[in-house]
Amino acid sequence: MPEHAMNQVPPYEFYTQKRWENWLGRARESGFQIKESEEAGKESAVFVNMVDDVILSCLKVTARFEKALLSKEKALKILEEIRDIVLSEVEPISEDIDLMIDSVQTSLMGALVAFECYFMGNYEEGSNIEELIIIAIEAEALDDLELALDYTAQCGAIVLKGQSLPEEVMAELPDGIVAEWLDGIDSISAAMVGSDSYKEFDEDDGEDA
Repeated sequence: MPEHAMNQVPPYEFYTQKRWENWLGRARESGFQIKESEEAGKESAVFVNMVDDVILSCLKVTARFEKALLSKEKALKILEEIRDIVLSEVEPISEDIDLMIDSVQTSLMGALVAFECYFMGNYEEGSNIEELIIIAIEAEALDDLELALDYTAQCGAIVLKGQSLPEEVMAELPDGIVAEWLDGIDSISAAMVGSDSYKEFDEDDGEDA
């Protein structure tokens, strides 16, 4: 297709501001309160779904990147646009909902750096995930969050290559930001196992030039 013709095709939007705001609206309407009850589980589902929706959008980018339908630069640019939407400051709703949205954004940070690391190729495919997690936790204990995030990102990139997070290590994670980042990566793993429909979508809409 000639370049001028391809430029006339409206770009596919992997994720939008409106979509994020719709999720924030659902969170507001949930009336969520932190409590131990069956009802709380139903109310909290919206926050899990918020994370999953963003991750599925990123997996659609990944699928196109892997098929060489998107360049590394284009994939990173789309990822940056998604990050700008979902990690932007959210207007306060209520103390409990604000805490949950903060947790959502922290988990998404872990997921987004994993996708970035994967697109950049800044990881060793044969690395031991368990060792990377241990180093990340040790870095957090030393308040070196940049290093902790880097090793968490490598874990996520390896998960995107098909490895699994070690269940025993995940079950024994100390509370902290690395644990929340790894929650985001765990959500990537669950989404990849749950369905691979993200790999086949609108293949002929021709917008990735």
